[in-house]
Amino acid sequence: MQNMYLKGGKLFVLDQTKLPNEEIYFTPKTKEDYYYAIKTLQVRGAPAIGIFAGYAMAMLDGNKEELKAYLDSCRPTAVNLSYATSRMLKAYKDGKNLLDEATAIHNEDIEMCRKISEYGLSLLHDGDGVLTHCNAGELATSKYGTGLGPLILGAEKGYNFHAYVDETRPLLQGARLTSYELEKAGIDTTLICDNMASLVMKQGKINAVLVGTDRIAANGDIANKIGTSGVAILAKYYGIPFYVLGPYSTIDYKCKTGDDIVIEEREQSEIKEMWYKKPMALPETKCYNPSFDVTDNSLITAIITDRGILRAPYRESLERIKDND
Repeated sequence: MQNMYLKGGKLFVLDQTKLPNEEIYFTPKTKEDYYYAIKTLQVRGAPAIGIFAGYAMAMLDGNKEELKAYLDSCRPTAVNLSYATSRMLKAYKDGKNLLDEATAIHNEDIEMCRKISEYGLSLLHDGDGVLTHCNAGELATSKYGTGLGPLILGAEKGYNFHAYVDETRPLLQGARLTSYELEKAGIDTTLICDNMASLVMKQGKINAVLVGTDRIAANGDIANKIGTSGVAILAKYYGIPFYVLGPYSTIDYKCKTGDDIVIEEREQSEIKEMWYKKPMALPETKCYNPSFDVTDNSLITAIITDRGILRAPYRESLERIKDND
């Protein structure tokens, strides 16, 4: 499954807002097209956003520093976005071929996802029941994905997993995207409402929880789709391993703890109107719609990166894999 690809000098991008009912690719042409695509979640998932922004920096003319700042403002929580634009800006200043650099970011993500998937698969067993939250598969990254990568790679290798997929309100990434990806990968999949996670854990159906992440703080706190911390608390209560999977580029060493992570707030309409024929609440009803929450590192069993499996104390284990530059 390709969420974006180059052909004939153009970038074709799968519009994730149309899934699972329509598979439609669009071609962004202006900086506003790229900004809108990220802001409205046509492109979503921290690694995919970074790849997409890399292509934007390569394919758009104009002041690259201003373009970087413009793109970075779309989704402030997703550290891969600023990582990719910073790398592309440096490549521009160094006189490199920007399309080659953007393609390198894309190819490196594929290899990172493969490594993460292999490390994650080593922690699972054939026949495991696995709970997922939000979407962290090929749609959100590149090949395999992060949070879903061990399941998809495992299916290729003949493992039989049973995935329980949180629907992930209010944008329903689990329902629309994760179940879509897992079904296409031939994995036994059951979609559940977010508030059913505790029950399936209590019933003994869950052996592990796999989630992706948009940002990892230097102490191991993570930011992910709203509701992730609640799933982590439940997993801790029931003694179920809670694994976070993300590339090295998701680690923000300048962000000391989860308290320093900026939480993006999104439109009220996503709760009341977006997926309904008629509004599900009165116009005057106020909504609070943070896109992310922060999961405390004490709730995390392991952080799985392309550089290995990290365990507590996370400040030390994250420091061990840090680049010297």
